[in-house]
Amino acid sequence: MIKFAAIVMALAAMVSGASHARDLVKIDGSSTVFPITEAVAEEFQTAERGKTMVTVGISGTGGGFKKFCRGDTDISDASRPIKDSEQQLCAENGIEYIELPAALDALTVVVNPNNDWVDHLSVAELKKIWQPAAQGRITQWSQVRSSFPNRPLTLFGPGTDSGTYDYFVEAIVNGKSSRGDFTASEDDNVLVQGVANDVNALGFFGLAYYEENRDKLKAVPISWKGGKPVTPSVENAKDASYQPLSRPIFIYVNKQSADTKPHVARFVEFYMNKKHAAPLVKEVGYVPLPEKAYDLAAKKFKNRVTGTVFHGAEVGVGIEELMARTPQG
Repeated sequence: MIKFAAIVMALAAMVSGASHARDLVKIDGSSTVFPITEAVAEEFQTAERGKTMVTVGISGTGGGFKKFCRGDTDISDASRPIKDSEQQLCAENGIEYIELPAALDALTVVVNPNNDWVDHLSVAELKKIWQPAAQGRITQWSQVRSSFPNRPLTLFGPGTDSGTYDYFVEAIVNGKSSRGDFTASEDDNVLVQGVANDVNALGFFGLAYYEENRDKLKAVPISWKGGKPVTPSVENAKDASYQPLSRPIFIYVNKQSADTKPHVARFVEFYMNKKHAAPLVKEVGYVPLPEKAYDLAAKKFKNRVTGTVFHGAEVGVGIEELMARTPQG
């Protein structure tokens, strides 16, 4: 009798759970884009009044694309454009995608606040530090610049599955890989703590993680092609004066999910609505897109325009050029 009652209760719980089941939007990918998507997801779930749940994972841009191109997620957060190999994987699995800009970012190089010798670094010096040939050789600050002290150089950076890593290596090293003897993590908070706790440390990650931890870190102005050092900031990313580390960041939407799951379409429409997106992007420390860019992205999604506007690894593509490339459908 007890066993029968337990079965009846279990079945009742299952029926009750099913009646309260919520639609699900599955997202994974970049830790850099995560704060934006998380903020949008929270606002969207409130607007949906509990009807839809949004899950947002952090497995890095590369890890996110692996899941996305297998059809495991509806949306992939990406801090760089999709690679040729990822496009091929999506094609092999019949995944069509819609590429949409989410915000602008200023990839930020940071040191410990007690570091009193670095007031700026050049792109050439960053290359000297991070290129593969530096492994085991450039281990002291004095080897970067002769006026720097003879102190150990401790490095922190995103893991190789990170789009931030890919972009930094392409922009600074002009290659596909860096030295390997650094502390790597897909979790930017681990990098923040690493630099904050080591006076000899240098690291890099997205602007939002610096803004959130500016009391623990010091941002390093960067000079490029002989120009004056420029500080990473919202303003300098927007006017593209902070180069070559200003960049657009993205979400990629599975077209089939958008076509067959109304709740996914509603979420993306909410994400691309400038009234929602711009304040949230700014709130979490990134640079909102121009109003015209949101309008173009919303139209691109409405018309289900698929594919990428990038041609392999590209660095220094500003938002104006990106908008000019965006097809209207």
